[in-house]
Amino acid sequence: MTAQNKIEIVMTGPLMAYAADQLRARFTVHELWKEENRPAALAAVKDRVRGVAGGGAHVRIDDALFDALPKLEIVSNFGVGYDNVDATAAGKRSILVTNTPDVLTDEVADLAIGLLLATVRQLPQVDRYLRAGKWLSGAYPLTTSLRKRKIGIVGLGRIGKAVAHRLEAFDVPIAYHGRSRQADVAYRYYPSLVEMAEDVDTLVSVAPGGDSTYHIINAEVLKALGPNGIVVNVGRGTVIDEQALIEALKSKTILSAGLDVFEDEPRVPAELIAMDHIVLLPHVGSASVHTREQMGQLLVDNLVSWFDGKGPLTPVAETPWTKA
Repeated sequence: MTAQNKIEIVMTGPLMAYAADQLRARFTVHELWKEENRPAALAAVKDRVRGVAGGGAHVRIDDALFDALPKLEIVSNFGVGYDNVDATAAGKRSILVTNTPDVLTDEVADLAIGLLLATVRQLPQVDRYLRAGKWLSGAYPLTTSLRKRKIGIVGLGRIGKAVAHRLEAFDVPIAYHGRSRQADVAYRYYPSLVEMAEDVDTLVSVAPGGDSTYHIINAEVLKALGPNGIVVNVGRGTVIDEQALIEALKSKTILSAGLDVFEDEPRVPAELIAMDHIVLLPHVGSASVHTREQMGQLLVDNLVSWFDGKGPLTPVAETPWTKA
């Protein structure tokens, strides 16, 4: 395919070179995030662009973009979560949306376990204690333990199951909360998140974002978790009522938290940053070279497969596709 007849796509945000270079080799790529006047840039290509590569979770892909690109056929989004894409609106316009599931499952599950252990055993704080020379004056205070803890997983999807599988090795009781009971899962199911919080002392949230999960971990849930409670979130920041969490941590309603995601990333509340007894990470769940390359490859492969007439590889639930 020559440069003159390459299919044209829009890239909404920067992607790592591994994926971006492949897209540029296969398509004519319009890099929207570099444009000072984005409406004008879209207007100039609106009748030629047929695909979108969704780079950057904070770029909204919705009706406004769909209106600007009337020939759009597919949005290939980077990430297993796609709450930055209005997939329902896309479906109504017969626009396919794809994401990058599975390839990041193990990496995020590994990170979740690491964050849980770091929070329970205060590993970052212990590291700072040693570096500050305080060990010379005495041992670090005793921490809580994973022993005898009961874990409740919020959102037992692909990543949630991978987290649970890893937790089995720690010999801790595991329960889960989700939209419905899963027939092939032996862990105890709670239709009520509050009731699960009352029966466990540790919540690990792997739930996706969106209206159905917005602030489901709220003040009531945190109170039910109790003063020994720990919350770990590697799903989406909007799942937790951040102000309620701050108040629960300040008042010692719960013990601690380990957070990889936040409501208004990359802005993190100063109240959380000021707390030394919690662990905060800058949304690095899938952030290894290996996994990000795999995610980028799947984004590229979805676009190539679609425009080669083979259909999407990983369409999301709101835009299912069946080969004719």
